[in-house]
Amino acid sequence: MSHHCIFAQELICDIQGKRILDVDAFSVKHGERIAIIGHNGAGKSTLVKLLTGFMSCSSGSLNVLDREMNSGLSTNALRLLRKEIGQVLQGLHLVARLTALDNVLIGSLGRLSGWKCLARIYPQEEIQRARQALDNVGLGMKAETRADKLSGGEKQRVAIARMLMQKPRLILADEPTAALDPGAAADICELLVKSARGATLITVVHNPALLPVLAQRVIGLKAGRIVFDVPTTEISEQRLHSLYDLEPLNT
Repeated sequence: MSHHCIFAQELICDIQGKRILDVDAFSVKHGERIAIIGHNGAGKSTLVKLLTGFMSCSSGSLNVLDREMNSGLSTNALRLLRKEIGQVLQGLHLVARLTALDNVLIGSLGRLSGWKCLARIYPQEEIQRARQALDNVGLGMKAETRADKLSGGEKQRVAIARMLMQKPRLILADEPTAALDPGAAADICELLVKSARGATLITVVHNPALLPVLAQRVIGLKAGRIVFDVPTTEISEQRLHSLYDLEPLNT
């Protein structure tokens, strides 16, 4: 097994003749915590979709969890890969009419099979794991509450608990705090990092103030290209102003 969780070289993604992503080289070691920042349209979400196989690169090489993504993985191979990738998305994708517990149990479906799971009849040990996952994110008391009755921060905690049920090796979080107030956002970031222990965590970050909580390393994307890839401690106001095309600071 490679010590790299992700390795890409000369990675290009074109959509309808427009170059969306053009990355010379990009690698992530197992267990790293990385944040990706940049303008809307910089290519951040495109990169996440390439890592999960929901989009294909136009040329170049991309290896994710020891799978060559550019070799045309079969449907079954993609399904097996996605079982090892947990996602926490801005849109959450919780089932509104189901309880918090039932939403968390959905995270176990990749490991289970049979008609009972389709009918939401889960093994007792999975139910216990789901309750423990809710306890771990501080929502044990809301297990029987419908998802549409939860606050935004509570919904995001359910999404993290659901992701934990997968036991993923790679976690992709795409702007997971965009709809939350600053206090709730900081809490969710700390919880996400704690939950990702032992896995690789890549987060598309909406607010640069959250970088020290989330990441050891920051990748800046601009017009589909990596303009910097540095330790979080080297992120400066000048660097952020340049990335986001803001007025230069007076120094």
